[in-house]
Amino acid sequence: MDFVKILLRLLGVAKDHFDNELENERPVQQARPQQRPFEPTEEREKTDAEWVDYFRNILRNDFSSFSIRENVPVTDLAGNANDEAQLYKTRPTQAYKAEWGQPYSFVLETGGKPKAIVMLGKGHSHDENVKYLIARMYAEKLNLPYINFYTQMPNERNYVIGRIRKFLN
Repeated sequence: MDFVKILLRLLGVAKDHFDNELENERPVQQARPQQRPFEPTEEREKTDAEWVDYFRNILRNDFSSFSIRENVPVTDLAGNANDEAQLYKTRPTQAYKAEWGQPYSFVLETGGKPKAIVMLGKGHSHDENVKYLIARMYAEKLNLPYINFYTQMPNERNYVIGRIRKFLN
């Protein structure tokens, strides 16, 4: 046998042996843990119904000395009033019917008498939307605290409770 052939055979056997040893020494690849889809850390916006549930829960639990009515038409408190007011600085005084007002989100009552109004709204509806302005005007005429909350804000529980208590005292 030729020296070169012997050497190639030995190298081939050595190579096979070396490859087998490397195969046995390689770490076993661990299965990857299942990845979760990306979840944003911010809460999603609440729906109108979720806001009502949230405030209802706070009012029932933290203001239990009051009875609570929801979605109360302005006419339930003011009657069929048709009073004059200047709701917009750029407009003169004109008459506004109570029936045009945005229904009050919540009315807190004691002994069947209204004591405060909690109003929910988006954006600056309380300052710009005529329905909210009419509702506020009649609350003021009835000497009732009108406590408005913007639903695009966080409205953390302690803030809501503190703000309502401030108006009730």
